[in-house]
Amino acid sequence: MIPLHIFSDPICPWCYIGKARLDRALEARPGHQFDIQWHPFQLNPDMPADGMDRRAYLEAKFSGQDGAVQAYMPVVQEAEAAGLKIDFEAIKRTPNTLNAHRLIHWASLEHRQTFVVAKLFKAYFNEGRDIGDVEVLADIASEAEMDRDVTARLLDSDADADDIRARDADAREKGVRAVPTFLIAGQHVVPGAQPTDLWLQVIDDIAAQTNAT
Repeated sequence: MIPLHIFSDPICPWCYIGKARLDRALEARPGHQFDIQWHPFQLNPDMPADGMDRRAYLEAKFSGQDGAVQAYMPVVQEAEAAGLKIDFEAIKRTPNTLNAHRLIHWASLEHRQTFVVAKLFKAYFNEGRDIGDVEVLADIASEAEMDRDVTARLLDSDADADDIRARDADAREKGVRAVPTFLIAGQHVVPGAQPTDLWLQVIDDIAAQTNAT
């Protein structure tokens, strides 16, 4: 298998779009050799622990309501083109995603990581759920057939929080500046929400190289 490391944040719309585009390629090439592993990168590492009002966050980040609308117009267009419908009106808070990243980490130990990532994207972008809330995260764990009670207890502790922060810092030190960022086989960096056709070409090139050896 070829490791495909994905640096992502579950509140990043381009990460959601990038995953959808990658998913289409993986579905078209069911014999692909990728072993997908998700890694933490917080868009807002200094966000208050309980998050903040979504509108206030966007207007502060993009210098007012008009700036926020202009910034997100391409997101809406590209999401629709990828077959996604993002309900921005339903999102009331921008969360701190440290706990969400902890859940993704624990999901990897149970081989449920990509499923949990998908659930987090859906919860945030389609359902407007606060994925910084420990009860919401525990519910998502349960939906992924993880033990809800164990997850809730872990979320109420500081388990693995320092590890997530260290991994985020390490990614930044190694040059990750935005997400999504993909690292193929530990060698090839592919930044951004790349189109499905690019991923099809990558998968086909890997298959050709494998068959030639």
